[in-house]
Amino acid sequence: MVGVPRSGTTLLRLMLDAHPLLAIPPETHLFPRIARACKQGVERPTDMLGVITASRYWPDFNLDPGDLRQRLEEAQPLTATSTLRAFYRTYADAAGKPRWGDKTPGSLTRIKRIARALPEARFVHIVRDGRDVAVSLSAAYFGPRTPAAAAQRWVDGIAKGRADGAKVGYYREVRYEDLVRDPEPILREVCDFIELPWDRSMLDYHRRAPARLAEIDRGLRAGAREEAVPARQRTAILARAAQPPQADRIGRWRSDLAPEDLRAVNAVAGDLLAQLGYGSEGLDGGLPASGSHRLA
Repeated sequence: MVGVPRSGTTLLRLMLDAHPLLAIPPETHLFPRIARACKQGVERPTDMLGVITASRYWPDFNLDPGDLRQRLEEAQPLTATSTLRAFYRTYADAAGKPRWGDKTPGSLTRIKRIARALPEARFVHIVRDGRDVAVSLSAAYFGPRTPAAAAQRWVDGIAKGRADGAKVGYYREVRYEDLVRDPEPILREVCDFIELPWDRSMLDYHRRAPARLAEIDRGLRAGAREEAVPARQRTAILARAAQPPQADRIGRWRSDLAPEDLRAVNAVAGDLLAQLGYGSEGLDGGLPASGSHRLA
């Protein structure tokens, strides 16, 4: 699952992870780390294990390093492909499920590279109204400081994701608004796309969501290019995802964007908003067209 941050990727992850056959960890951020290690010649399972466990996200997964090491030893020779499969297989086994997935929004700009490493991958790109993304992302601890800058990230991310999605074997777009208004048809569509039988437990995702989100109730240490993040910041920003779908979050830009910010956002994102059917004026009440969209 990919998408511009604050587009509903966590919501979709929690829904799909509620399926009894599918395990999806918290954000992994592992693909670039593993790809870089392989390029640098890391080949021994113990060394690759060190690369993975050195990630500041490693504690989120609650995995036994010994189990992962065994998988890595079985996966030799270690490549980006075999290492990624070993990690996710270990995670799915720990959850007692046969299928695995990933939800890392940053993968939106790495679709082609991930598809080369994992040709079996199905990419589900969740798209949300860029004005609502601008409101939410500019308020996030990891987001740009202004709605206009957040809108630019939205434009750049969607353009890159759609362009790369057209070049891989399996790519599907769904709308956040449709998922929130009526989850079942969208979830059925996604299940068909990823060849997963329908299960109603996905509609009750919020019953187990608090426990899943509690897995990340810990701070992130500072990295080479990253600031430390207190636990309260990580959990607070995802709190709504643990609740039943809230349609009142759709169109919040109408009340939360100041007129000058709305003009700035539309100047950046108006063309793409119109292209996607959202309307670009900010005065016409244009809500997104219904129905999910598959790239032709």
